[in-house]
Amino acid sequence: MSGGVQNLVISLGAMQLARRIPFDDPVTLNYVRAGYVTVQLLVLLTYYYVSTKIKAKNDLTVLKYVEPASPMSGGEGTLVTTTVRDYDLGQTSSGLKGVYTGVAMMAVMHIYFHFTQPLFIQSLMGLKGLYDAKVVAIHLLGKKPEGDLARPFKAASMFGVRFVWVVVSFVLVSFVR
Repeated sequence: MSGGVQNLVISLGAMQLARRIPFDDPVTLNYVRAGYVTVQLLVLLTYYYVSTKIKAKNDLTVLKYVEPASPMSGGEGTLVTTTVRDYDLGQTSSGLKGVYTGVAMMAVMHIYFHFTQPLFIQSLMGLKGLYDAKVVAIHLLGKKPEGDLARPFKAASMFGVRFVWVVVSFVLVSFVR
């Protein structure tokens, strides 16, 4: 099953579970909030640990690839020459930015719009996103950088997986209300 289909199945399953959770109860809501914060801290700490492992390995193997141009520019891609260490650290940084973006969007959704179900859903999706991160698979899970994990990694969606799933959660919750 592909990653996108897995994410959709997890989101829809989590939505069904979230319907059964009494978010009106302040104690339950605080547990869900604590769970969300715990998962986000776990993801941040995991990325920090992965970055320390990358720095410790200090793989200075030269990596050359063509970075595609942005769809709006219409130009050709640019040749990038870097090291495996710098590339992996850049991917880790991108993962961290995705976490920060997701947390910011969840803060707006929860504090401003008073949506509670996405907290539960994004807790699960945060763990799934961490498991799907290629730098985590290589440096934490010990998988070989071959095939789908070969550098440079295949380009993800334009806004990142976490951003897309936060928006999908928002839309799903809007229709459920």
